[in-house]
Amino acid sequence: MPSQVQKTTVLHLASGSGPIARTILSTPLRDASPTEIPIIDLSALSNPNSTLPDRKAIASQIRAAATTNGFFYIKNHGVTQSLISSAHSASLDFFRQPPELKELANSIHSAANTHMVGWHPPKTQKVNPFEGIDKRESFSFHYDPARDPDAVLPVPPKIKEGIRVDSDGFPFSRTDATVPQLREGLIPLYQEVLRLGRKLVKCFALALGLDESGFDAKFSYPDAALAINYYPPLEHSAHAEPKDVSVGSHTDFQLFTVLLQDDNGGLEVLTRDGQWLRAPPVEGTFVVNFADYMQRITNDKWVSTVHRVRNVSGNERVSIALFFGFNRDESCGVLESCLEDGEEQKYDEISCREWVERRIKNMNIEIEGEGPKDIV
Repeated sequence: MPSQVQKTTVLHLASGSGPIARTILSTPLRDASPTEIPIIDLSALSNPNSTLPDRKAIASQIRAAATTNGFFYIKNHGVTQSLISSAHSASLDFFRQPPELKELANSIHSAANTHMVGWHPPKTQKVNPFEGIDKRESFSFHYDPARDPDAVLPVPPKIKEGIRVDSDGFPFSRTDATVPQLREGLIPLYQEVLRLGRKLVKCFALALGLDESGFDAKFSYPDAALAINYYPPLEHSAHAEPKDVSVGSHTDFQLFTVLLQDDNGGLEVLTRDGQWLRAPPVEGTFVVNFADYMQRITNDKWVSTVHRVRNVSGNERVSIALFFGFNRDESCGVLESCLEDGEEQKYDEISCREWVERRIKNMNIEIEGEGPKDIV
């Protein structure tokens, strides 16, 4: 008797190479298993007595996750619960304000007029041009060496040209009058996760067959931005999936993302074979996923995984994401350690700045008449 053909659908989304498509299995959404999105213990990274073999053991687990689905949880990461709770509470205080107060931190109407900084009102973001408008609002800010506890100051002129400093202290200069706790809650958390990011970069170098400090020079003044997302609950029923998305299907841009979820869930991850998985909150953990630039420099060995958010919890949801990349003026080609004998490089070297600008441009493509270019 012939085997039954698996039903599929097609998902269209943007990429750095233009519109692409993914084949999606029509199997029910389910929770990820521990092998699909593992939990990795980072205790050794905070232990001053840890040895190189201890850290290589973590790197080995990261490499396995990177080459499977590109997502993993981290526990014993060193960021205290008090910092996380303060940031979460301050974020809710900000988003629960009337729109006219949040509007003060809207970069479109500010003197700073800085791209992707400050408050982004509802119905203003569409991360996937082939899906509906994201059902969220957000607040974000750029990397600033003055906020980096480990930055060398003053910043070298060549580096300084590539840093997107928020002018006049924006956006916090516009929020301090109404929610001073936002600055007080977010900056200390940002600094600790920035330190965590540097520890992870050393592990990634080991996992890629490099010296532990192999990426340090490229990560001295990183493209490390923070975004808080606020999601109202989506309308749905027990028998029907929601028609809307909280954040549309996408991949991240640079190296990796560290995500702080609350208890409500909503993050969904697409496997290589096209199965949607829930990545539910796990107490005491952050979620880490790899992004497009990392996939490029590993010649597709490490996965920049498609993911989305659908808040079907019935509650308001807040997440805090830190997006990490090399210094914006840096460039990196395919790593020799990621090439098998005789294997050719799939990608040319490109600067981080150029890559991010290309990704942003392709999020704003004209959809009508523009079909997908390939299947990835």
